[in-house]
Amino acid sequence: MKKYYEITYDKILQNILKSHVIYVDETLFNMRYEEGYAWIFTNGKEVISMYKESQEGDFLKDLLQNFRGVLVSDFFSAYYSIDCPQQKCLIHLIRDLNDDLLKNPFDDEFKGITRHVTLLLQNIIQTIDKYGLKNLYLHKHHREVDIFFDKVSSTVYTSEVSKQYQVRFEKNRNTLFTFLDYDNVSWNNTYAEHAIKLLATHRNKNIDFFRASRMDEYLRIMSIYQTCEYKKLSFLKFLLSKETDMDDYCRNNP
Repeated sequence: MKKYYEITYDKILQNILKSHVIYVDETLFNMRYEEGYAWIFTNGKEVISMYKESQEGDFLKDLLQNFRGVLVSDFFSAYYSIDCPQQKCLIHLIRDLNDDLLKNPFDDEFKGITRHVTLLLQNIIQTIDKYGLKNLYLHKHHREVDIFFDKVSSTVYTSEVSKQYQVRFEKNRNTLFTFLDYDNVSWNNTYAEHAIKLLATHRNKNIDFFRASRMDEYLRIMSIYQTCEYKKLSFLKFLLSKETDMDDYCRNNP
């Protein structure tokens, strides 16, 4: 199946690499004698899964060297080296803020930071709820964003957690609100997390009957299965058609 559908997999991958946005994530697989990682790439319409022996992201530079869209990811260090516009997942940021707020309930400095972030995101999400992910309407929030960053950068904090987030905000100043400048680029990474959900379910059950040599084959077929789900196609009917070009299949089976 891997050999027969190699054309299908490559076509899906090329479609994703030509997209205006890619959402990426990775997850650990535990097997009987080894462990490895599945990397997920999706544009919201198609999905590609890749097996790698480690979490090292060196392959990303070669894979994405011609990608000119926006890369949406979490704060994993491997993504920072990719030369393209990037959007860091704000849901991950919110989770981290909430976790640290619970650990520092009496830190008024940090409460002030989280309050400012909350109000900023509330205003932006209200615009998204009303108009969608449209630069025409989102661009106006740049002034609020600049005020927030200037405030955080110029404030002298005394608590360690506040200092840590000050550094984090300064480091990610150009990657936290990139979506304001583009149409249909999400402020979070839920597309990739949704695509990885099925794989994570298998991971949690420990796929100890797999060997690393078979994981690549498994993930390639899973890529086609998940792309069928995104396109609301029957995976079984696609296989029975013996078609290898999913775009042609969609045109011939509206």
